This record gives sequence, C-alpha cells and structure tokens, in this order.
Amino acid sequence: MHDDLIHTLQTRFSQHMHRHPQWTWDKVLARLNAAPASLAVLQKMEDTGGEPDVIGHAGDTGAVTFCDCSAESPLGRRSLCFDAAALAARKANKPAGSAMAMAQTMGVTLLTETQYRQLQELEPFDRKTSSWIVTPDSIRALGGALFCDRRYEQVFVYHNGADSYYASRGFRGLLTV
Repeated sequence: MHDDLIHTLQTRFSQHMHRHPQWTWDKVLARLNAAPASLAVLQKMEDTGGEPDVIGHAGDTGAVTFCDCSAESPLGRRSLCFDAAALAARKANKPAGSAMAMAQTMGVTLLTETQYRQLQELEPFDRKTSSWIVTPDSIRALGGALFCDRRYEQVFVYHNGADSYYASRGFRGLLTV
C-alpha cells in the first residue's frame, strides 16, 4: 500500500542530498519500518502538497526529522486561520479550518521560528507564499499569530490577526520518526 510513497520519498531523498548530508536512505527506511504509523502521516503530508523530505536526524537516538520541502507553502494547506479559537471568533467569511487543527489531524507540528530559519538555510522556500509558525502564548493571547516567508533573500517573521487567512498562506509540517 505504501510502496508508492516509499519510492517517492527515496527518490526525493536521493535528489536532495544537501538537505541530509551524512545520512543514508537505509537508515531512514529502517526508521520508517520501525514506526509504520509514520507512513500515514507522511502520506497526508504528500497528499496536501508538502513534498516531505528528511532535513535532520538525532545522532544519539537515530530519530529522523521530515519536513515539508515544497518550494511554496503546501497548496492543500492554505487559506486557513491560525487556530480553532481564531476560527470560532470569525463571524463572517470563515475559512475551511485552521492550521493548528489541520496539523494535529495530520499528526505533524508547525515549525518554530528557529526551525523555519534552519529550513531556509538548506535552500530558499516560500518566495511567493508564507507559512504560519508556532506562536508564543503571549502574542496569541492578544489575538495575534506569527508567519514567515522569504523575500529579498532574507527570512522575515511577521504578525497578523490569528483569524486572518490568505490564499497564499499555509503551514509547513514537521514529523520526527
């Protein structure tokens, strides 16, 4: 059932070795085989346009970190407000859902600002789109949420009302296997 996904992941892994130097596909496959439930999560990432790939690993535990590596914010995860509270607060023109709820349903987490910046060190992402990121409680309590993008060869962090949503803003997911 997951043979096509495994093939896609292996091909992507081989084509983008700069994202995971000093790591081999055999090690990744061993982690996936040891955690078969992760394949369903990776399939959801793939199905929503994320193009997941390995971006890191923990040498001490052998854990492998997958992240959405699509050039732009995944198409199947755009036009979402930040979280359930923001969605509930909207009185008109509600989006289909929220980034946090969709991430939880998929089994991934949103990237932190640090993780987003680390991803951008691998190659440029979000040159035309933007991605919601984990927002500190102090900002969220005031109604805001954070998102990032890359413009002018710089990574920018912005704020917006958590209830806002745009066709060009989605979120990137992270999965550790």
